Amino acid sequence: MRLFEYSSFSSKPIFSVVNLFVYGAYLLATIENVNGFEGLIQLPTSGSFSINKSGPLIVNVTDFGAVGDGITDDTNAFQDAWEIACSSRSRANIVVPDGQFIVGPINFTGPCTSKVTLRPCQHAPKAMTFHRCNYLRVNGIVMLNSQQMHLAFTSCVKVTVSRLKILAPSGSPNTDGIHISASTHVTVKECTIGTGDDCISIVGNSSRIRITNITCGPGHGISIGSLGKSNSWANVHDVSVRGAFLSNTENGARIKTWQGGSGFVRKIIYENLMMENVSNPIIIDQYYCDSTKPCSNQTSAVGISRVSFARIKGTSATKEAIRFACSDSSPCRNLYLQDIELVSPSGGSTSSFCWEAYGSTTGDVYPPPCFPSAKTITQPVIQHSNFTSM
Repeated sequence: MRLFEYSSFSSKPIFSVVNLFVYGAYLLATIENVNGFEGLIQLPTSGSFSINKSGPLIVNVTDFGAVGDGITDDTNAFQDAWEIACSSRSRANIVVPDGQFIVGPINFTGPCTSKVTLRPCQHAPKAMTFHRCNYLRVNGIVMLNSQQMHLAFTSCVKVTVSRLKILAPSGSPNTDGIHISASTHVTVKECTIGTGDDCISIVGNSSRIRITNITCGPGHGISIGSLGKSNSWANVHDVSVRGAFLSNTENGARIKTWQGGSGFVRKIIYENLMMENVSNPIIIDQYYCDSTKPCSNQTSAVGISRVSFARIKGTSATKEAIRFACSDSSPCRNLYLQDIELVSPSGGSTSSFCWEAYGSTTGDVYPPPCFPSAKTITQPVIQHSNFTSM
């Protein structure tokens, strides 16, 4: 099931209160009952460690000692299955049959000698990290109640993540749904994520990231950053988030950087987003401070430019629906707003805040933009390189 059909959605970006409640009902239906996820996931009931001339190597975790009885620790079996699949000279599918597998946080390390797919499973490990993995697919898994990041990709190339369901309590800290770090050519699509932290976070030295068809809530939204902590250098560029429904989240489309950092964020697109009761629907924060003590003022900053927010509609839980808090020494430049409509849940007024933020607008933008001497243009200046997902 697709949340949006983009051929029509992109060409006629018309939103209404009816749309909002339809997508809200979709979100509630998808996250209400994990056991009711069968319509999206077809669970394999059998499999073996085998290969045939016309297909991939099939690696079933039960062939490596996984029991799935809800009692036995199956972590080593999953790790052994990964080692076989990763070292295969042919394509490999890791199969996890239905069951109650007890698996601790686990690291899957590459590079692998061929393409690897982790096939649907109803109870995946609570936390999985893929490191230096290329040509990887992770499809149709359910991850519940991790006490840390659920799914992380570090230094990976050409990854496709699809049809995932990730759920954790809204008050659980540092439980990002999908975390992307130092990776490139990553596609994330058709996922439902509700956590106590970012639904999706993209951090330093990542590029060519494509995110589509996401349901997010609760959580902290779809975020780039944080970047530049402890005076570090970082860059994120060529990222698009196209098609998402965010409900009861702390943030919507967010970029966050620490004072004192260096590097850049550029060529970012957020478009075709529906918001429901989101506290900060559109936010750039170059004064991010995730600390119990006040952060010291510093002049250097990660530069932010060429960021587009287009066709974003819905309701803001706070008066300030758009916030651009940018650095005195490194202002945000070439920001772009198109067809924005963010009102209060009761239909009341909202406002924008700009500090050292410069950009342009087109179409109807509400709340009114706050760029100094804003220009109205007909086309955004942001273009992305194309790549084909696996």
